[in-house]
Amino acid sequence: MRRSFAFVLAGAFVLAGTALLGVSSTALAKPSVLVEGARLHGSNGVHVGPDGRLYVASFLGNEIAVVNRKSGAIVGRLDASDGVDGPDDLTFGPDGSLYWTSLITGNVVRRAPSGDITQQHVAPGVNPITFSDTGRLFVALDFFGDGLYEVDPDLAAPPRHIASNLGFLNGMDWGPDGRLYGPIWTQGRVVSIDVDSCTGAVDPEVECDLQTVADGFFIPAAVKFDSLGRLHAVDQSGEVARIDVATGDTEILAVLPPGLDNLAFDAQDNLYVSSATDGFIVRVAPNGQTRALLPGGLIMPGGVAVLSEGGAESVYVGDLASLRRFDGGTGEPLGVERPFLGFSDLHGPSSVSADGAALIFSAWFSSAVQVYDPATGAVLESHDDFVSPLNAVRFQGDLVVAELGAGPGAARVVRKTSGGSVTLASMTVPSGLAVSGGDLWAADRATGAILQVVSGGVTLSPPLEVAAGLDRPEGMAVDLDGSLLVVETGKRRLLRVDPSTGAISVVARRLEVGLDAITGTVPTYAMSSVAVSASGAIYVSGDKGNVVHRFRGN
Repeated sequence: MRRSFAFVLAGAFVLAGTALLGVSSTALAKPSVLVEGARLHGSNGVHVGPDGRLYVASFLGNEIAVVNRKSGAIVGRLDASDGVDGPDDLTFGPDGSLYWTSLITGNVVRRAPSGDITQQHVAPGVNPITFSDTGRLFVALDFFGDGLYEVDPDLAAPPRHIASNLGFLNGMDWGPDGRLYGPIWTQGRVVSIDVDSCTGAVDPEVECDLQTVADGFFIPAAVKFDSLGRLHAVDQSGEVARIDVATGDTEILAVLPPGLDNLAFDAQDNLYVSSATDGFIVRVAPNGQTRALLPGGLIMPGGVAVLSEGGAESVYVGDLASLRRFDGGTGEPLGVERPFLGFSDLHGPSSVSADGAALIFSAWFSSAVQVYDPATGAVLESHDDFVSPLNAVRFQGDLVVAELGAGPGAARVVRKTSGGSVTLASMTVPSGLAVSGGDLWAADRATGAILQVVSGGVTLSPPLEVAAGLDRPEGMAVDLDGSLLVVETGKRRLLRVDPSTGAISVVARRLEVGLDAITGTVPTYAMSSVAVSASGAIYVSGDKGNVVHRFRGN
């Protein structure tokens, strides 16, 4: 599995937006919401609290949502002000304290019934969390590490390392037999572990009492026991299964869209299933009937591109955990491609641009730039020699990439030619890229500048500043009249910039953009983007509201 940690350094950038100058007042376009997505930016760990409500961790949304189990209404939210920072899994302690894990920072956090917050650092990648029947607390590492730990419920004593090299032990539960049960993400099996038989084992198969309970899964993500002591598992394939612990036989209870993440039971043995890729919560009743408690859909719309297909406009949206296709006129979903971490050639796209009949993706999480054929679903090119790429376009046959790099001073706009990579411009946080013939423009999210990098095929050194003072500009596109459209995330506006005069006007306000990034990710996060179709329709992705706006310019 390829992973890049360079994006962790991006959190060190301090961005200072400046006031926008010289903006003219014009009649504004009236945007409409073409696509409305999920109410959460992905749903991960779930648990029924002592108050009977469902608590849902949203890693990408940087929040824990409190949900009414009957109506599906979100009745409360815990966010950064409550110490929430990229929560992945959660549980409740015997005293009613809420505990959660922060995947990237590596912290375990406790919120006492009084509201007091304490936290303890374990290691990057801390993910599943569960209590034993006797009040012992256990966590494991995934993706950024691989291990099992016992943690002091008071978060005072140092964590005790139990085992390493498990293969990514994910959503766990304590069994009625006194063993710890959990899925091994990379091995397609569910195991049980006698935690007291392991003493920091390097090879858990040899040095721990570890037993395979069931196998043959695609990517098992989490397990839970119901009140009758029956083990259940969710698979990233979309299957919800009941496992006979004695025989290893499995019974499929429900088949949901792929990308399942976790599950929880209430006192009546209703099962609640979460989706990391679609953000839904589905309730599965004991009789197998399913109900969408929270609907799914877009969870983090970033890059947007429009292709003419069969006489109609297809809008492709990079949703970080998936690529989604919509009808440009109606917003009807036309398809979704879900990459699976470590198992797919396709990486989760954060930016998307049109490349003839193909698409170009950048994926900062895995430091990949790819060219994709939507007609066949094939990855035509894959480039892994960029560090935290934030955007990518085709320019005069070459790839041009907005590369954040591994730290301050490394960010640049780079052109990949047959003779090697060439730096076109050094920037602080390169974001939007726009192309028209032999002209290339780039936005710097940190400085608020729009720069022309290439003019008539000639690289400008230094680049020409076309506009300045914008508040966190991200996605850009060239409109049919040759002007630049720029998504200004800091002020939630779409701007029009005349590249020849630098004149700026506002096209639309109050866009649902500007989702705050979690610690350790890149400043652009979802990359709020804009695209223009051949008919003149303008599409803007709204990462904060999980929407796609559609409207026409002035």
